[in-house]
Amino acid sequence: MAEGWAGPLETAGVNRWRLPRSYKDGMNVPGLIYADSELLEQIRADQALEQVANVACLPGILGHSLAMPDIHWGYGFPIGGVAATDFRQGVLSPGGVGFDINCGMHLLRTGLGLADVAGRVGRIMDELYASIPSGVGVSGSLKLSPAELDGVLEQGATWVARRHGADAADLEFMEERGRLAGADPEKVSSRAKKRARDQLGTLGSGNHFVEVQAVEELFDKAAAQAFGLQEGSILVMIHSGSRGLGHQVCTDYLETMNEAIVRYGIKLPDRQLACAPAGSPEGKDYFGAMAAAANFGWANRLYLGHLARQALARALGTAPRELGVSVLYDLGHNIVKPEEHVVEGKPRRLWVHRKGATRAFGPGHPDLPAAYREVGQPVLVPGDMGTHSYVLVGTSAAMAESFGSTCHGAGRQMSRAAAKRAIRGEELHRRLEGQGIAVRAKSMAGLAEEAPEAYKDVSRVVEVAEGAGLSRRVARLRPLGVMKG
Repeated sequence: MAEGWAGPLETAGVNRWRLPRSYKDGMNVPGLIYADSELLEQIRADQALEQVANVACLPGILGHSLAMPDIHWGYGFPIGGVAATDFRQGVLSPGGVGFDINCGMHLLRTGLGLADVAGRVGRIMDELYASIPSGVGVSGSLKLSPAELDGVLEQGATWVARRHGADAADLEFMEERGRLAGADPEKVSSRAKKRARDQLGTLGSGNHFVEVQAVEELFDKAAAQAFGLQEGSILVMIHSGSRGLGHQVCTDYLETMNEAIVRYGIKLPDRQLACAPAGSPEGKDYFGAMAAAANFGWANRLYLGHLARQALARALGTAPRELGVSVLYDLGHNIVKPEEHVVEGKPRRLWVHRKGATRAFGPGHPDLPAAYREVGQPVLVPGDMGTHSYVLVGTSAAMAESFGSTCHGAGRQMSRAAAKRAIRGEELHRRLEGQGIAVRAKSMAGLAEEAPEAYKDVSRVVEVAEGAGLSRRVARLRPLGVMKG
């Protein structure tokens, strides 16, 4: 990969930079990057902005090729990239979703306060670590039959709520209510299904985590009240996705799409953007398989939340129902979905690709739970390990400009290999424990990969998104304990 990007950018408003269509032949729309001058310098360090230009060449793309403040280099699309294509004339691109389909966030609120967990966070983390399988290729306690797996792929979180005791009321507080319509288990390969049969209810590795947090500061009292947040209240945040199944679905359909671009005469500046017309057999098959993997992701996070609830109860010596645990919200940040947005003053049906970006629907949107509709959608933005996380809320401005999208996290600024060279996991473990954060991890090498130094400053990313009007801060969350795969 070439070092640094030196292409042209024009100022386009507060925390906005435009990449003009004239930069590259084939761009159908301009690029729009959300950043301040300091973040922009970090973003220019790799070739992510070249990928923004490449995405602008997709057939049927509308508006802008968008880059959130946490953007960095990815496969095809940058991580932190958003693109919407026309529902009938546009394309679907697996590179615009990524390998961990419906990787996302699950946030549990509790009836507990800091006093309730004082001196017991270590015990809580021990129970979480013992209860939630984590690590590369790990198996869970559920062994799904072929028919049961197809049920998960078609029904998503609904299957878990019906079959394994998770609270069905929580489905109301999940994006798409935990089930994306159009899933087709028959379009998922046998190899992908084989990888999934024992992975429901497993965390995975890399940047996936379970974190016990306390609300440190509130910024928007009305939204905080709607979300059930108070200063000092205890939360459990879970970051995971569709595990090996999603990775295999992406791998399978990249091969399919590379054949499709030849068949349909699609010219692209980067074959990693391989795609197919949304209405073509290849496009329909990919969406059916992608939606099935997304449903597995929602089912997985709901079951992980169920396991976390039980672990918390055991650690505190009480029954789960006594803890007041419920889902605040669950949403993905690697997905493509059909949505309706206003483009050039007219409502249009679109395929919205979000890769390392979060849906941020504003107040009044009919897809939101009734309890949140007046204030807007919760947006869950995790920090890197040992730093703050945030609850944000979506805005009308995001609906008007970014297809209802905002940032999804801090965004890497150091590769995993570089992080392991620069940071010793044992030293990081001691540092975090010295800060009062109880850490449980499968390996010290994996811990080093996720060190705070490997990421941008999440507080700055969030402030830039807020300055651009894409989301507003509701609460800052302080980590008490973290479990890594």
